[in-house]
Amino acid sequence: MQWPADFSPVFAPPVADAGLLFAFIGEELLLCPESRLPSASQLTPLGEPHAAFVFGQLAGKPCVLAAWQAGTEPPPDLHVISVRHVFDLLPAGHWSLAARAKQMLGWDLATRFCGACGSPTQAMDGEPAKLCPACGQRSYPQIAPAIMCLVRRDRQLLLARSAHFRPGMYSALAGFVEAGESVEACVHREVFEETGIRVHNLRWFASQPWPFPQSLMLAFHADYASGEIVPQPGEIEDAQWFSLDALPELPSAVSIASRLIAAGIAELRQTPD
Repeated sequence: MQWPADFSPVFAPPVADAGLLFAFIGEELLLCPESRLPSASQLTPLGEPHAAFVFGQLAGKPCVLAAWQAGTEPPPDLHVISVRHVFDLLPAGHWSLAARAKQMLGWDLATRFCGACGSPTQAMDGEPAKLCPACGQRSYPQIAPAIMCLVRRDRQLLLARSAHFRPGMYSALAGFVEAGESVEACVHREVFEETGIRVHNLRWFASQPWPFPQSLMLAFHADYASGEIVPQPGEIEDAQWFSLDALPELPSAVSIASRLIAAGIAELRQTPD
């Protein structure tokens, strides 16, 4: 889920000649019926957006974000859809741009006033930052690192589900890194807190920006060391060891969890009994 090779991040005032226009109502993306991004003329009935800026350049052309308040009625020729659900609808590479747009929109709205003194902030020239003219505080987009870990025991995988998952779906374990905590320590802590399982032999897999809301997912494989499954109350609805011939419903392809679990399954299938 990487940016296209010819994309570069930018934070600048809006321009009329957008190469791509990502329009939001609340946190949902506006699309044409054929799943294309809208043109500026199609957005005219919405009036002035409450947020608008350039968030990058693709092949030298500006990528513009424009957003209207949640509850705004979309024009009749457009519809709203969650960014989670447009992965297979947008052209290759455009989902990662929509993800950046969503993250930058959340940051822009959250930093309109200084977190130190409460004064209105101003966008800075030349870098993605807000400056408070009253106290000099600078605010940059904040990313929350979160780990994900797929645990293997012999020929089984440890998968769990939270109450907010769609019915029947299980995934790898995940959780946010605490202040002052290393990523590796977070893996050990989160796996134990959520399931009562101890792990060892951590192996790096991959990372993925995840704009729900401002995360960076850091995925690992690990091997079972000890313990019995005890799901964490209020966090984990169920956790089980699954064999390859009895896997539950798994996450959709948009999530790094899908690739992490697929890699774990492939590894098990290549391992002799």
